[in-house]
Formats: sequence, C-alpha cells, structure tokens
Amino acid sequence: MPFKYNASRRHKFSKSRCRVTNWTEYNESLRRRADITVWFDESVEHQWGVGPTGKRGRPCRYSDFAITVTLQIRTVFHLALRQVQGFVRSLFKLMQLELAVPDFSTLSRRTSRLAPLPREGSKAFGPLDLVVDSTGLKVFGTGDWQETKHGKTQQRRSWRKLHLGLDLETGQIACSELTTDDIGDPSAVPGLLDQIDEPVHRFLADGAYDGAATRTEIMRRFAYVEIIIPPPKTAVAGPEAETAPTARDLDVLAIKAHGRMAWQKSSGYNKRARVETLMGRWKSVIGERLRSRTLDNQRTESRIGVSVLNKMTSLARPTFERIS
Repeated sequence: MPFKYNASRRHKFSKSRCRVTNWTEYNESLRRRADITVWFDESVEHQWGVGPTGKRGRPCRYSDFAITVTLQIRTVFHLALRQVQGFVRSLFKLMQLELAVPDFSTLSRRTSRLAPLPREGSKAFGPLDLVVDSTGLKVFGTGDWQETKHGKTQQRRSWRKLHLGLDLETGQIACSELTTDDIGDPSAVPGLLDQIDEPVHRFLADGAYDGAATRTEIMRRFAYVEIIIPPPKTAVAGPEAETAPTARDLDVLAIKAHGRMAWQKSSGYNKRARVETLMGRWKSVIGERLRSRTLDNQRTESRIGVSVLNKMTSLARPTFERIS
C-alpha cells in the first residue's frame, strides 16, 4: 500500500483535506441509487417476454432481460428470491402491467445459464488506465462472531476470489472475473484482458502480479503499455540491465537509487489505492457474501453486481479539490 513504509511515523504527517465541488449533483445521485425508476421503468414491458425463435420446442417464458432486471433489483435492495418476486409483482400492479413475474425456482435455474451482460464501451478519451486487484467473498459457513465467541475456526467456510479491473478515468469496472480461492492473481489476468476491447495505456497492480508471465501477456495484447507493478524487496536487475534493461529492471534500479516511496510517486503507483476503494465500495453496497450456492450462479451474481455498481457510477461521480 502507498506510504506503508512510513506507518511508524505517520502521525507526524498532516492529512490533506479535500472538498467535493459538485455536491448538489452528487448528493442527488446518491438518492437516485435507490430510485426504483432507475432500475425499472415502463420500457421493460416490450422486452419482458420472448418472441418466436424459429426453433423447435416451446420458447422460454421470460427473456434474459427480464431475469437480469429482476436480479439487479434483488442485488440493489438485498432481497431473497421469493421476496424479489413479490416486490416486482407489486410494481407491475402499481404500473397496471399484465405481466407474469419469474418465480424463485425459475430465477435460480436461469441464473446459471444467463448470457454475459454486454459491457458498455469506455467513455474515456484515449487509452485506458487499468488497475487490477482481487478480494475474497464469503460463500457459506458461520460468521466471524461465532469464531470469536467459541475461539476456533470453522472448517466449513468457503471463499471465492473476485478479480476486478477499474478504469481510473471513468470509475467504471472494465473487467471482472470470479474464481475459486486457489486461483492466483496472475492466472486471472488473461481472462480479465479478454474483456478489454480498448487499448490500454497503463496497467497498475500490486506486487502479487509481479512476474515474467504477467508482463509478457500484457505486452502481447497491448503494443504501447506502461506496466506499473512493484518488484519485491529481494528483486535484482537482470544480467542485461546495463546494456538493454527491461521495464522491470528500470523499476528495480530506480527503487535501489531513490527508494520505494520515490518510485511510487514518480511512477503513479499511488493511484492503485483507487481499486482498494472499489473493493470497499463493493462490500458496502453489494455485500461481502455471495448468496448463490453453485459457482456458475455465483459468477452471474458477481456480473450482476458489476452492472449495478457501474450504473450507480454513471449517475454521477464526485469531483474533488484539495483545500489544505
């Protein structure tokens, strides 16, 4: 983390103060995050059902759009499957729409084979500044309170690892991947980069992504990309560092000559803290626990969470200015 090397004397530094310059607009966007018209409007009537497909057999009663909208409402308002069915049914009644609502078993069954949600193209001007990180999400098992109370770790707890890629300029989640907890961070990089259609100008990640395989994969996909990954303390420059140094060799030499904190400031690595904020936002808005039981359903659940956060971000973002 940035500035962790000054943790012992952090109290001697004055903390910078900032203020939000678009508070009126941003405050209204926070209200609209729970506005049901943001997530559900009259246009759903024309996309709720499935028309003739020309294939043999009876078509599905509900479109993928209907399942997606219902699951988004479930995620935003933290409802169980039966509760979201009743919630959407009441909305149809208020809107005087004669539409059927997917029951809880249909939602659970269709979640596993729901098509990946289309991602909107980046609204940034020019290549992306992509920062990647991962965090753990609980699946099942007793909570932390039970562990504290009884003083032992529960054996049945299971975790999933959520990998996210953040576009620094727009604040949108550009790519995401949910894996089992035994998948290392570098192994998830190819799957994340498969979801990026725009060129990438800078790729930021923490030291867990350091390695030749990760750098080679990134440079293979993007011709002109600056990779900002801190090498470990024990890293040494390669044998050709004096004649033909690689980008990693230059980082190792810069840290050795000027110190790690100077390298963090000069390289822009401190901006990686933005993805840590994204992880905290995910766990406060979406939650730190997955509700689905199977991995396929959990992956769809994580994609729904990504679409919810991106839609909230599109309503408005705060802009800051430093005052001290």
